[in-house]
Amino acid sequence: MYLIALCDDEERELDRIENFLASYQDKKQEVKYKTDRFFSAEALLRRVRDEGYMPDILLLDIFMSGKNGIEAAEEVRRLGLDMPIVFLTTSKEYALSAYGVDAVQYLVKPLDDKRFFHAMDSVMRQIDKSRNNQIVVKVAGGIRQIQPNDIVYCESQKNYQMLCLTDGEYKVRMTAGNLWEILEEFCRFGRCGRSYILNMDHIVSMEREKIMMDNGHTIYIPRNKAAEFKKVYFAYYFDFREGKG
Repeated sequence: MYLIALCDDEERELDRIENFLASYQDKKQEVKYKTDRFFSAEALLRRVRDEGYMPDILLLDIFMSGKNGIEAAEEVRRLGLDMPIVFLTTSKEYALSAYGVDAVQYLVKPLDDKRFFHAMDSVMRQIDKSRNNQIVVKVAGGIRQIQPNDIVYCESQKNYQMLCLTDGEYKVRMTAGNLWEILEEFCRFGRCGRSYILNMDHIVSMEREKIMMDNGHTIYIPRNKAAEFKKVYFAYYFDFREGKG
């Protein structure tokens, strides 16, 4: 099921977009979706900021009262959302600006089935690729979409998890068990006791109770936990990495 946010200040345009989506679903029976309507950029951004709202797809008009669609897309990106954006507008004026927010498509009205379906096909390909290569977590100030290999390690702090990434640290409100349910799907992660989840691609060396990561951090763990983790690490290193080579 895909959640699609529609943002346009004219109700008839929102109706028209939903009709195109219905026709697209008739053609692509496997595509199931739900839509949310927004009559202004401010209403959309307020829900993103206040509720952590994160649609899978954003279909966005440019010329609206208040913030225009480009400004709304820029704010969406600043808040950390990386969903595909398709602009639907009456002018080519902002086509260059659309590339600045990584828009998938820029469609000039009036729309037709062929161009709309082509845009949606591009969106679906991007979503499928993205879902296979990233995780999504809620952090202070918004939503963060993370490439798994950017995670160096995670440290449990009661009901919070500290994610140490290649570009900084983020505190996430979830249990270690819930985080592990997400990360264990990626073979590069190993759980080290109850406190740590390590990305084994970022390990530099292990010495007794010390594990050195490539960002310069050293993780100290009990000897028995280190011994258990070494078995996991060497199994990954020789069975998976060497096999891939």
